[in-house]
Amino acid sequence: MNNVSKSLRFQIGIFGRTNVGKSSFLNMITGQKVSIVSPQPGTTTDVVEKVMEYRPVGPVVFLDTAGIDDSSRLSTERLQRTEAVFDRADVFAVITENGFWGEYEDWLREKALLKKVPFVIIVNKIDVYPLSDDFQKKLNAVTPHVMSCSCVDIDNSEKEAVKDTFGKILAACGEEGSPHKQTLVRDLFPKGGLAVLVVPVDAGAPKGRLIMPQVQTIREILDGDSAALVVKESEYGSVLPMLSGKPDIVICDSQVVQKVIAQTEQDVPCTTFSVLFARFKGDLTKAAGGAASINKLKKCDRVLIAEACTHHAAEDDIGRVKIPRWLRQHTGLDLQIDVCSGRDYPRDLEQYSLIIHCGACMLTRREMLSRCSEAAEKGVPITNYGLAISYFQGVFERVMEPFREL
Repeated sequence: MNNVSKSLRFQIGIFGRTNVGKSSFLNMITGQKVSIVSPQPGTTTDVVEKVMEYRPVGPVVFLDTAGIDDSSRLSTERLQRTEAVFDRADVFAVITENGFWGEYEDWLREKALLKKVPFVIIVNKIDVYPLSDDFQKKLNAVTPHVMSCSCVDIDNSEKEAVKDTFGKILAACGEEGSPHKQTLVRDLFPKGGLAVLVVPVDAGAPKGRLIMPQVQTIREILDGDSAALVVKESEYGSVLPMLSGKPDIVICDSQVVQKVIAQTEQDVPCTTFSVLFARFKGDLTKAAGGAASINKLKKCDRVLIAEACTHHAAEDDIGRVKIPRWLRQHTGLDLQIDVCSGRDYPRDLEQYSLIIHCGACMLTRREMLSRCSEAAEKGVPITNYGLAISYFQGVFERVMEPFREL
């Protein structure tokens, strides 16, 4: 609860050819030996992640990737992992050397333009290959965000100057290219109001803490100078009469939504944490349309259950057990259901008739929006756990009501 989640941090992808100094640059910027540095091409294989507080940007994640010109035996797999970072990165930071600009760097520039992401160029090794005026002009025509440095053999004052310059560039990029900062809950009820949060504490709840969506919702309510009353579903009915008036909104876990709505007066807005996250991390309109497509499924259609995190599945796991069971019960169909987790997200989405995604609290908004867009391009409806569950339980219209006039 005390640390900023990776999914809410500014994400900086570090790209470039092999041996241009990507890992050396990351080590210099962080002041730590985060990545292994070697003259041997292809040293970086998996994406190396480093979280830190970086002035004046704030909480960030650096993503050090494999060389895009890697020709080793594992090059295809490495490139796939690098390309997966394209969906996450809020900035493309491309490391190169004097005179090194060609099809690889142009390809990265095209990807940044496609993703509408700022593009930064860092010319490394200027102690060995000084930056020429002609190359500087060429790079300035590509992007206004250009800097040069040497990642090794420089004193502390030079390192601090490089870090300061890079920080200012990142701050400018944050204003230029960060995705729309979507509100989670504060625009759904008046400032100074009361939100009642119904939070189950059962075998699936993490011991001694609340889950991330609940914590983020409470924090935003407090930041909006409003009040949050947190109660278990077993106590919800007895707590309501204690209030001097009606709550301004009720937000509950999707698995108890039917019970909570039955106890909530019709004129009190009511929704779920998962529906909030359908808007906060993705596209609520697309997710609502995806839920409505559940009734269009046909026998033997294939459905993908997508989890953003990896966890040990419980006996009655929500994504792997409950939703497949409710889906088959609701449709009465023999459906083929696949499950993916983490960032092992399939690219051949066209094989599916529906995607039911988790709340995506572990993904960035940019990454979830990319998944929504990819599904739309393949003609596959996408929804999320909370909307699907509300649809199964006949309360879909009620949980969507708080968003109707926004």
